[in-house]
Amino acid sequence: MRVSHVLSRAVAVAGVVLLAGCVGFFPVAGPNSVDITSQQTFSGPQYGLVKLSPQVINILEEYGPQTLSAQFGDRRPPPELKFGIGDVVSVTIFEAAAGGLFIPAEAGVRPGNFVTLPNQPIDTKGFISVPYAGLVPAAGKTPSEVQAEIVSRIKNRAIEPQAVVALVNQNTSLITVIGEVNSSFSPSGRIPAMPAGERILDYISRAGGLKDQGQNTWVVLERNGKRAAVPFGALIYEPGNNIWAWPGDTIYLYQEPQTFLAFGASGQQGQFAFSTWRISLAEALAQAGGLLDIQADPGSVFLYRREPRQLAQLLGVDCSKFDGPTVPIVYSADLRDPAGYFLATRMQMHNKDILFAANAESVEITKFLQFLNVVITTGSNAYTLGINAQTLRIDSHL
Repeated sequence: MRVSHVLSRAVAVAGVVLLAGCVGFFPVAGPNSVDITSQQTFSGPQYGLVKLSPQVINILEEYGPQTLSAQFGDRRPPPELKFGIGDVVSVTIFEAAAGGLFIPAEAGVRPGNFVTLPNQPIDTKGFISVPYAGLVPAAGKTPSEVQAEIVSRIKNRAIEPQAVVALVNQNTSLITVIGEVNSSFSPSGRIPAMPAGERILDYISRAGGLKDQGQNTWVVLERNGKRAAVPFGALIYEPGNNIWAWPGDTIYLYQEPQTFLAFGASGQQGQFAFSTWRISLAEALAQAGGLLDIQADPGSVFLYRREPRQLAQLLGVDCSKFDGPTVPIVYSADLRDPAGYFLATRMQMHNKDILFAANAESVEITKFLQFLNVVITTGSNAYTLGINAQTLRIDSHL
């Protein structure tokens, strides 16, 4: 067997391996850039591909991450407090002169021309009882509306009557604050809403404040079946998120570090916690050890994330092939372009984002050449061993 014959067979085997390498023969840390940009999936869901550009960054900044102000929209103060079933109220009725319905002609020593009825709760049907006025509807009404109803019922019998209805014990129109708070105000977490209205941070403070500095604290607001969650830092550094709290709201605080995952040709792979409450793509990449100089393709840095359907449409993604309220999006960042770093500093990371840096194409070629060298070396060694064995047999016959 000639050396050339052995090497030709080795090269043929290597050629077969090269073809196999196209379907995953060589070990890799993830898909290559061509697989991602072609948007061809083998078993996973379809996704939209968006290349980072100044226009894309502007859309993302304008749309913003999920915020309380964007989710609930209405920035007006809460409506006027209304009575509810179970609230305890007091009713005071005034007359212009003695001798009327409530003030006798010879009233004796009195503090004034009025009478205060015993405090009473609003019953399960929503009524309170007022002498000579009967059952007066109170649930779902403001104090002024109940006062007007009482006056209208007794005005033909009393002397220029006036009524004052006040809330004694507020058992409805409450705001619930639970979770990672000190709960010094109310162990149950239910706090009466203030007539003048207060914002979310005000109620968190009234509930006793945070148990720690809030680095990993999330704030969830639930209102009328709608829910949104933001980092606590968003309420501090973005005042627009500190919206008015409304009666019936539930504010829940919990601990969860914001994290992202890094894979591929970055300096380190794994899960990383945000160094601050909000970081950019550039900061996340640096936190993961940057790009490996001998492996990474700086023009193929990808960010995986699910975005709301409305935002995906603004980004130019064809959403007709996606179901549900969110759309899988892969953002492509070109850090080979010097200006790409400016875009990366404006691109904000979200909790649970996935950052992937693809290998350069030359890395795959290097892998093949190394494999080819192993094949050729193995073939050459086999030929050498065969020659040595044959020489030993000849020597033994001699």
